[in-house]
Amino acid sequence: MSASETWIGRQALSLLRPGAFRRYIVGSAISDTGTWMQMMAQGWVVSGLTSSTFLLGLVTFFTGLPTLGLAPIGGSAADRFDKRKILIATQVAQTVFAVALGWLVLTNRIQIWEVMIFGALLGMVIAFEMPAMAALVPEIVKREEIAAAIGLDRTIFHGSRLIGASSGGLLIGAWGAASAFFCNAVSFVALIIALVSLPKRPIGSAEEEEQRKSGFSEGLRYVRSNRIIISMIMLIACNTIFVFPAISPAMLPLYVRNVLRLGPSQLGWLMAVSGTGAFLGAIGLLSVQRARRLKFMSGNVLAIAAGVFGMSRSHSFLFTAIAMGIIAIALSMNFGLANTIVQEHAPSHLRGRVSAVFGMSFFGLMPIGGLFVPGISDLIGMRTALAGAAVIYAALAVTVLSLAGRHVCDRPMAPISESEMAPAA
Repeated sequence: MSASETWIGRQALSLLRPGAFRRYIVGSAISDTGTWMQMMAQGWVVSGLTSSTFLLGLVTFFTGLPTLGLAPIGGSAADRFDKRKILIATQVAQTVFAVALGWLVLTNRIQIWEVMIFGALLGMVIAFEMPAMAALVPEIVKREEIAAAIGLDRTIFHGSRLIGASSGGLLIGAWGAASAFFCNAVSFVALIIALVSLPKRPIGSAEEEEQRKSGFSEGLRYVRSNRIIISMIMLIACNTIFVFPAISPAMLPLYVRNVLRLGPSQLGWLMAVSGTGAFLGAIGLLSVQRARRLKFMSGNVLAIAAGVFGMSRSHSFLFTAIAMGIIAIALSMNFGLANTIVQEHAPSHLRGRVSAVFGMSFFGLMPIGGLFVPGISDLIGMRTALAGAAVIYAALAVTVLSLAGRHVCDRPMAPISESEMAPAA
């Protein structure tokens, strides 16, 4: 086993040298910080507009539904067109959304239906942003650096979550929720500048360029034919439906307000704890050896289930903070490992479409997760709903990993031929 396989942190450090990836990661860090600030502020604003967890779930539903419907188009576009231009357009659109929402909050005109409309518009944008962003990172590094690049990308993303969530809570208390929306609008400028500076994608062979023009069904065929990728997609789907609602900016504010009887500052600290855990989990990715991936992922599944169950029993800030920290560490590591495995096995000409299918297991299934657990909470209580979600998640996730088995530790193989692919769905 080589040193690079034992510890990929050395590769991650080398990626921070001056170059395209460093420019991208700096711009992404600033933009992600602003995004988390807005998510924190929006969750608090919406929780003040309604006490129904179902309505909070509808906000997520209206965001995820367009993503689910348009992701196939977004994935095909990411393979066919310049990813940089797609991403610049999506950043500009999100800047406009942030300013508009900030103005509505500032003037006290914000209504729950307006949040849903902007959520639907954001979902349309995410359908194009998500596959293009996921496919861009492996494109600006060498293939053997993909694991390190994704690990570093996840580390920066969750580090910005730590800063953004805590800063969002402070901004709400000092200058009101609208300030977080406006800060987010400004933060998109940094990523736009970074994207403009990136080099164009190298032109491949005539055959590869022709394959990039094939439809979304080609990506589905590849995913269905790859046992490792489809297992990772199923694992993330379980996280999205049963775990994410418990810690999302949509449901968590109501949990803090109505179950723990705490205020916005405590919400900000809980999100900061969650962000810290996710940051530590992302750093942990840089030390996971390929041969130990299955053990780490299995242990993380059990830790996530225990954390969600702990939240269902908690009556104190401290216990909830510990549970959320455990969830964040384990969730961050599993999401990063699953994404790494998918990107390692996806051929370059299909990476956008494969990333779209993978992203649909998170963004696309958020409508179901956003309605399922919150909707059940209205019927049987939030504590009971969280406990049930923990048990069901553990059973399903363990089953998925047992089906994948040691294949999650396999080295990336050469792409299978077209004749070996499963028929298009």
